[in-house]
Amino acid sequence: MDFLFTPWRYAYVTGQESPSGCLFCGLLRRGNDESSMIVHRGQHCFVMLNAFPYTSGHVMLVPYQHTDEIQKLDSAAATEMITTAQKTEGILRELYHPDGLNLGMNLGRAAGAGVADHIHLHMLPRWVADSNFMSVVGETRVLPEDLHTTYRRIREKF
Repeated sequence: MDFLFTPWRYAYVTGQESPSGCLFCGLLRRGNDESSMIVHRGQHCFVMLNAFPYTSGHVMLVPYQHTDEIQKLDSAAATEMITTAQKTEGILRELYHPDGLNLGMNLGRAAGAGVADHIHLHMLPRWVADSNFMSVVGETRVLPEDLHTTYRRIREKF
């Protein structure tokens, strides 16, 4: 069996990199949507770019309500998350022409949540064979579009 060691992930796994307070709530308080990469604000949730995207167009849908479980989420916010996901899917399909999309939530640190105390839904375009040598072996993502261009393109569609 081969092992691939990634010691730089230790701080993430043990929570040593966690900033004080909630990342999402802090970005909302900042009040500058462009620097916070918030592309859309709804009544109950907002859409923002992932600062460390797997692919161009990787966004997160986040409720304003600070909660760590879907079952605790107000039903109006849950409904808006899904309708916003529908709209976001259309935007990503129009802009990026993906072969598919990944949607997912990691609930809790053990499930892989980087921000475990505030639920959020990841949505990202995917293409057949979009994993290549650089990402699999070289552990380097190659993105054809910078975050500011992604921000502008997606924000214009909302």
